[in-house]
Amino acid sequence: MNTEHPTITRFRDDHARRGGTGEIVILPDSVHTAALAAEALGCEVGAIANSLLFDADTAPVLILTSGAHRVDTAKVAALLGGTRLKRATPDFVREHTGQVIGGVSPIGHPAPVPTYLDSWLRRYDVVWAAAGHPAAVFSTTYDELASMTGAPEIEVG
Repeated sequence: MNTEHPTITRFRDDHARRGGTGEIVILPDSVHTAALAAEALGCEVGAIANSLLFDADTAPVLILTSGAHRVDTAKVAALLGGTRLKRATPDFVREHTGQVIGGVSPIGHPAPVPTYLDSWLRRYDVVWAAAGHPAAVFSTTYDELASMTGAPEIEVG
């Protein structure tokens, strides 16, 4: 009997479909922050790709940013054409990703979400990101993450 959480199973299926090669790891505890994930994985916090969903005038925008960065929402909004970005509510996140805050993956959403990739993540040979659940992560590379998501590179800080 499969006891894997459905959001992890959806992620796993989409990851395989998109040609993901990284390891999917289920940790014993939730790692809903970059610092917790880095500690659990023994890597630098900057190698954690946070999947941050923003509300851009009721449309979702996903920013994949290094755990070492804060997103300058005004700067990113200007890069994206001036739409104001605000922090998404938990319900908005669940509606657009099918996942909860702290476990939002870059892929595996019910419908495509416009996604952008922090150039800072290029500095790491291995990048870790959420795999659809706060206790699930996966390893990848910057190039593979860009390929799987189709996300253009931007500077977020």
